[in-house]
Amino acid sequence: MTRQFAGGSEDFSRRDVLRGMGALGAAATGASLTTGGAQAVGSSAVYQYYHTDWTQVESDLSTIAAQGYDAIQVPPAQYSRLDRSHQEGVTDPPLGYQPVDLKNFDSVFGTEAEYQSMVDEAHNQGLDVIADAVVNHMAANDDFRGAPGITFDDLPYFSERDFHPEDSIDYSDPESVENDWLVGLKDLKQESSYVRGQIQDYVQKYANLGVDGIRWDAVKHVPEWFFEDYANEWADDLGLWTVGECLDGSVDYCMQYANTGMSVTDYPLYYKMKDAFKPYGDLRALDGAGVVDQSPYQALTFVSNHDSGPPKLEKLAYAYILTYEGYPRVYSNRVGVSDGDIQNLLWIRNNLAGGAAYTRHSSSPLYVFERYNNLLVGLNRTGSWRSANVYTSWSNTTLNDYTGHAGDISTGSGGYTNVSVPPESWVCYAPY
Repeated sequence: MTRQFAGGSEDFSRRDVLRGMGALGAAATGASLTTGGAQAVGSSAVYQYYHTDWTQVESDLSTIAAQGYDAIQVPPAQYSRLDRSHQEGVTDPPLGYQPVDLKNFDSVFGTEAEYQSMVDEAHNQGLDVIADAVVNHMAANDDFRGAPGITFDDLPYFSERDFHPEDSIDYSDPESVENDWLVGLKDLKQESSYVRGQIQDYVQKYANLGVDGIRWDAVKHVPEWFFEDYANEWADDLGLWTVGECLDGSVDYCMQYANTGMSVTDYPLYYKMKDAFKPYGDLRALDGAGVVDQSPYQALTFVSNHDSGPPKLEKLAYAYILTYEGYPRVYSNRVGVSDGDIQNLLWIRNNLAGGAAYTRHSSSPLYVFERYNNLLVGLNRTGSWRSANVYTSWSNTTLNDYTGHAGDISTGSGGYTNVSVPPESWVCYAPY
């Protein structure tokens, strides 16, 4: 397909774009869009679906593409325990995450044929598809809201010997975190070659349906060696990009999984944003925060998801991740497919937000950064206008605010300018 950039257009295959996001060597370039740096991480953002039928996703795809996204993430496709009759709210419990049959893709969200149709239409619209793969566990034994538990005998490809012994997780013990039962879910024994073979078949089935990437669910509960020695290699051989859901606030912890050859969900940044983007927060927390500031080409940034709610100033947080480095994801249950603010930010990202990020001003109420020689962004968390005199890479240049929130500003011969940002809002400046 053809991607549009500030410096023109260039042809990329879907999988080349997604796989490029894991290229560590490119992270060192700090290049602008016009020199190819941002192209390697994809031109835009992921739209994440949750508890949505495949037919509904397919009907949205033309709008999603028109908004400026370049990928969608969808829930697990395999047959799983629980359906909507067991729901008490859209995220309680999460559907699709208690697998029963990894090779049966007729599920609560639709049939395998409908999934295939959705993937094909996504590709017709120029969108990548990131599939959710549950490789840590199978369904639980417990009765739940009228749903009987799943015994070992109910699993078509596994028996009791394929699981670790039942035990609750002790989070002070790393081995227990990786090998004990997460909230009563049967923990797969990845050290078994038979178990690995079944999981590999599962990944192969996703690839056969044409998906472009895999989100590994609950990676912190799976040993790192499984991804380094097996799962990421399978995906790489199939041309699939991979991202691990590493639900932990430590950059070092998340990087242990990133170093196995995948991208990771940037929970360290998420927790910093929760503190920063509130009326009495401190935006200085953003400076140097998250996996994105250590390895931007491996950071999947996000504002909320089905497990974790958004900061109080949700749109301000989106203004940050959609203009900053990393690969941002927008959550469908919080942001509709036709949101005007997000569409504007996606346009800015796709056309202006290239280059390495440099902090230009950091204070509790106001944060300003520059995507070098491409874009100047100001974020204000307070209820009144805030201003700062900041250095930029432009001299004697008029800059336009592409959000429409403020007027033009001009830089002097030394590159300095005064940036003013409206209450609880953002500005995005670049040359005309």
